[in-house]
Amino acid sequence: MKRDTGWECHHCKQWVEPGEAHDCWSTTEAALTDGLSDDLRDAWERLRETAAEFGDQRIYASGRCIMFSRKACYFFVRPRRTALEVCFFLGRTIRHPKVRRTDAASRKKIAHIVHIAHRDEVESPITDWLAEAYDTTDTLSGRTPTRRSTPKRPRSSRTRTHS
Repeated sequence: MKRDTGWECHHCKQWVEPGEAHDCWSTTEAALTDGLSDDLRDAWERLRETAAEFGDQRIYASGRCIMFSRKACYFFVRPRRTALEVCFFLGRTIRHPKVRRTDAASRKKIAHIVHIAHRDEVESPITDWLAEAYDTTDTLSGRTPTRRSTPKRPRSSRTRTHS
C-alpha cells in the first residue's frame, strides 16, 4: 500500500521510501545468498557446482528463489536463515526421511521439498534425485495434445442481435 511516508513491497516485504527505485524481481544470486551463514554458503556453493555439472541449463534468480532450468525449471532453491529449501520435480513420489513434503505440481510432476543445512548433505540420494529431475524435465514438461470428447463447433461469422 503506497503512502506519503513510503510503502512495504508485498513481494519482498522491504520498506520503500517515497521516490526510491524498487524492483525486487530483478534480484541476483548474490543478493539472495548474501546473508547466509558459512555452513549454508558452503552448502549453496556445492549444490550449485553439482547442478552445473549436469549439463546445459540456465541458472537465474527470480523473486526469492534461484531457479535451475533447461526448457522448464527442474529444481529451485529458496535460501532461508537456517537451511536451503530445495524443491525438485520428478514424475514419481519419493518416500524418504530427507523429503519433508511432496505436492502435485501438475498432472505429471511431483514437487519434493528437501532442507539442506550443511555441505555434507549435498550427496546421494539428494544429488541422484536432482540428476533425475534434470534428465526427466523435458519429458515431464512436454505438452501432449489432449483429445476432445466432442468436436469443436465452427464459429459463425455472423453476429447475433438480441430482439
